[in-house]
Amino acid sequence: MPNPRPRSQTTWKIPKHPTLIQRHLLARLKEFQPKGPLLAASLVLINRRCGRPGCHCQKGKGHPTHYLTCKQAGKTRCVYVPRDLLPEVRLWIQEHRRLKNLT
Repeated sequence: MPNPRPRSQTTWKIPKHPTLIQRHLLARLKEFQPKGPLLAASLVLINRRCGRPGCHCQKGKGHPTHYLTCKQAGKTRCVYVPRDLLPEVRLWIQEHRRLKNLT
């Protein structure tokens, strides 16, 4: 008895008429087009110390800062993300994940 198909695989009903097949394929292709900028990176929160002698972060856990991490030529690179850009950067990362999950 053959093994049943895993639940994660989606079965597509393929239409029989050529124009319906073309319409189906065009609709599927539209899903793969990015809806905006995308970024293949991860957003991490790191607590950093600022270096000012009288700052509270010298004794506490530090200032929360966001960084993007990604691989470049086999090395992990980190880039600081200012607070005002956080919502936009999160959308870029979500768009990359959406497209990645379609494949």
